[in-house]
Amino acid sequence: MIADPALVTRAGVLIAAYRERQRRIVTAESCTGGLVAALLTEVAGSSAVVERGFVTYSNEAKAEILGVDFCLISTHGAVSEPVARAMAEGALAQSRADVALAVTGIAGPGGATAAKPVGLVHFGLVAAGRATRHLERRYGDLGRSEVRRRAVADALGLLETALEEV
Repeated sequence: MIADPALVTRAGVLIAAYRERQRRIVTAESCTGGLVAALLTEVAGSSAVVERGFVTYSNEAKAEILGVDFCLISTHGAVSEPVARAMAEGALAQSRADVALAVTGIAGPGGATAAKPVGLVHFGLVAAGRATRHLERRYGDLGRSEVRRRAVADALGLLETALEEV
């Protein structure tokens, strides 16, 4: 994953742009297991931008570390728009960052239902003082690694769009 030269190049451009604006990023990741933070920190000098990263794979971690209300998880499921939004908001609150990105999804091969198939990923993005945004992707059952790779690429895209707000 990290060896993907196109993603590393995009991450480098992103890190430079955030550094220039003196803005910092926090990630809250579930299905990507820290791959977004790992990609960003692949770039030399990323410590000026990446404030911290949370890997909150379990529901308990989402609640304990990020403050996601268990009612949201039990009502909507961990892989849902409300939980992705709450993860991003919680990550921002638990950090000194300016922008928070959250990822939660079903990379497969198991864990899917008819309503929530393999390849379903929800993203939350929030910049300090701004409304929380959401993105849903349905990549399909492309294999665990490919779902995660595409989620990381879309996460970079969200962080790129957030540059307009910071």
